[in-house]
Parts: sequence; C-alpha cells; structure tokens
Amino acid sequence: MSSVNSCPCGTGRAYIECCGPLHTGARTAPTAVALMRSRFSAFAVGDIGYLLSSWHPDTRPAELELDEAITWRRLQIVDTDAGGEGDAVGIVEFRAQYVDGGGRHILHERSRFERVKGEWRYLDGELYK
Repeated sequence: MSSVNSCPCGTGRAYIECCGPLHTGARTAPTAVALMRSRFSAFAVGDIGYLLSSWHPDTRPAELELDEAITWRRLQIVDTDAGGEGDAVGIVEFRAQYVDGGGRHILHERSRFERVKGEWRYLDGELYK
C-alpha cells in the first residue's frame, strides 16, 4: 500500500499516518476503537502478525490464516462502551463490509477489549446474525 493511499479503517487519513504506525509497532492504540480500526486495516492489508500480536493472550489462536478471496471494504463503528484512554476494558460494536465470491456481505460484531500490560488487546466478540 503506498503512502498516498487512504487507510482502510475509514478515517480518511493516509495509512502511514493512521494504522500503519500501529502495524509496525511504532505506536500503540490509545483506545479500544483505535485498536478495532487497526485490526480491520490489518485484515484488509493481510497483516497476520499484527492481528495475532493485538489479540489477548488468553484467547489468541496459535495461528491464523486469512482467506485471500475476501476483500475487506468498509468499517462502520456502531457503538462503544468505555474503551477510552483511562479505561481498562472496552466494547466496540462494528459492521465490516466485505466482498467474497462476487457478493457483498456484512460482519456485525460486538467486540470486547482489555488492556494487557497497558496496551489494548482484542479479547473476543459476539457475532450478530
């Protein structure tokens, strides 16, 4: 992804100014929403290492494979509960639009986040049907 490209997370900022520094470890997510956005971007750009490192150690899978047929298109933050700079836990409800097999789909999840050694981590989520 070039430096002039918009970040996949939908902020309108350039990737190298938005989620890119989180993916490289140059910066950490200050809020649960920022971590959610960076994880969506990691799915979009195929950054498995970041996805695993941003997962809570108690729920992180041993490995992760991404389906290359899926193209992540758009992220919509629906609701948040806590997850701010001074919080230890947070919830982010989101809808992620993706294309698979030529059809558009929506992943709707309410995700839980928790700080581990001061840094936000994705704990788990409940999918909506």
